[in-house]
Amino acid sequence: MAVTLSLANWQLGRAAEKAGKQESLEKRANEPAVRVPVTVIDAADFEFRTVEVSGRFEPRHTIYLDNKISAGKVGFEIVTPLRIDESGRYVLINRGWVAANRKRSELPVVATPSGRVFITGTAVVPGNKILELSEQTGEGAIRQNLVLDRYRESSGLDVQPIVIQQTSAPDDGLLRRWARPDAGIAKHQGYAFQWFALALTILVIYLVLNVKKCSIEAE
Repeated sequence: MAVTLSLANWQLGRAAEKAGKQESLEKRANEPAVRVPVTVIDAADFEFRTVEVSGRFEPRHTIYLDNKISAGKVGFEIVTPLRIDESGRYVLINRGWVAANRKRSELPVVATPSGRVFITGTAVVPGNKILELSEQTGEGAIRQNLVLDRYRESSGLDVQPIVIQQTSAPDDGLLRRWARPDAGIAKHQGYAFQWFALALTILVIYLVLNVKKCSIEAE
C-alpha cells in the first residue's frame, strides 16, 4: 500500500508541475500577436503564441491530414505552405477542417486564395514521436501525420519549425475549431485517483481479512 500511495503522490506532484505549465501556456496565448520573421526561428519561442504573417500560398504543396474528426464526421485538416513576404522561406498554415468525400480516393476541393494574404493564428510545434503502420503514410498529398523533416524533404521547401493554426477567416469554407493548449493536468490527476483507489482497496481487503482472522481465533 505504501508503494501505491507513493505513486499517487508522485502523480499529484506531476499535476502540480503541469498546472504551472498550463498557466504559462494560457499567459502566452493571451499575449499580443508577434510577427513571424523571414529568419529561422526557435520554435520554443513561438509555441502557443498568437502569431501573424503575410505572404502567398503555394497550393501545389498542400497536404491533407487524414482521419480528423469534427462533430462525428471524418475529414481532413488542410495544410498549405505560405511563402513569407520578401523571402524564399515558408511557414505551414493549418487552414482548417473539411469533410471527406464518400469515395476516399476523391479529395475534397478546397479553394485557396491566389493573392497576398494576411494570416493570424496560433503557433504549434508538430510532434516527431508518432506511430505509423507504413513509411508511405509520410508521402503524397494524404498523410496520417505531419513531420516537418519529411515535409521539407518531399516538398523541397524551406519551412519554419512551426505550424500556424489559422484563426483569421477568409471565405474558403473550412472549419476552424482549435483545441486550447493543454499541459495534461487531468491525465496526472486521473492516474493519482487510480493509485489512491488501489490503496484504499488494499486497505479494505487487509481489514476484512484481519477481522475474519480475529473472529476465527475468538471462537
